[in-house]
Amino acid sequence: MNEPVKPALLVDSAEARWFACYTKPRAEKVTSARIAEAGVECYLPLQRVRRRWSDRMKWVEEPLIRSYVFVKVSRTNFRKVLFIEGFLRFITFENKAVPIPDSQIEALHILLGADIEVEVTTENFEPGKKVEVISGQLIGLKGELVEKRGSKKVLVRLGEIGHGILVTIDVKLLEKV
Repeated sequence: MNEPVKPALLVDSAEARWFACYTKPRAEKVTSARIAEAGVECYLPLQRVRRRWSDRMKWVEEPLIRSYVFVKVSRTNFRKVLFIEGFLRFITFENKAVPIPDSQIEALHILLGADIEVEVTTENFEPGKKVEVISGQLIGLKGELVEKRGSKKVLVRLGEIGHGILVTIDVKLLEKV
């Protein structure tokens, strides 16, 4: 007698880990709220930007990385996310959701908590020297020292989703790792 074929697990980690989810365009905030309502830990990195309307300028919070939300799930609860309105898919490689290292989520928290200008890029940088910020408001941030348009910047790679976060910083505040 043939047994029914079991679908492969998209998330195969027994412990909760961070994963990137792709959302409908411009639906990151509402999708994030729905995921949290479902009892799943969620992180939507937001940055304050100044926008111009025809009659005024206004500060608004926008997603740092468009159409992405990060969720912390395990194989026992990842299905809660699959049916949430606004969720499109997990970022996968070979039909498995790609875990995002905790250090990268922590780096996003540090960058956005410092209230400084950051730049999201999909540009492919040559590997740089590994550095850590040892002073100032970004203390503890780890990344790579790269050069863009003639200035030194620290790059935090989010390789799993093909993005990087760039921040301009004084090299005196850095130490090789």
